[in-house]
Amino acid sequence: MQRNNKLRMLIYCAMFAAITGILAQVEIPLPLVPISGQTLAVGLTATIIGSRYGAIAMIVYACLGAVGVPVFAEAKAGLHILVGPTGGYIFSFIISAFITGLILEKTKFTILNAMIANTIGMIITLTLGTIQLKYVADLSWTTAIGAGVTPFIVVGLIKAYLASVIGIKVRERLLKADLLTDVSRDSEKTIAA
Repeated sequence: MQRNNKLRMLIYCAMFAAITGILAQVEIPLPLVPISGQTLAVGLTATIIGSRYGAIAMIVYACLGAVGVPVFAEAKAGLHILVGPTGGYIFSFIISAFITGLILEKTKFTILNAMIANTIGMIITLTLGTIQLKYVADLSWTTAIGAGVTPFIVVGLIKAYLASVIGIKVRERLLKADLLTDVSRDSEKTIAA
């Protein structure tokens, strides 16, 4: 039974890595960093499958892009994207998914908690992404923040809200259908043991 649950969760990881690649192609081009659906996918992933598996899904996503599968924004791929100006955003997805899921696992999977967790995840993504953007593109802090943070705040809050509402509803339905392992109960068992 536990082996089946782990296999199912790993299938979800692969699925959410693919969803992230698909949503990455939904974008609004901007001069340095495009607005894309990637962060919506990160929030959905963490809200639905939690910290550990959410982070694994984002590692799979980054690895797929690194080896040449065109899953990054604008159907780009390759290691040069990860070490380039926008690579910090992609690396931050791993940390963001983990922290977002962890907050929900330590509190409760509700829309309000998910909104708080996804907003924190957005802040992590924007912060880490902007740091790499600043240093790799050799920008001033003002220019880096203007290009890497400011255009994404309102859109990021909208995506955090959507990830929270959709993610919690999907999670509830998957749990009800017994198609998802309740990671919050698993972490409680681990703590009690």
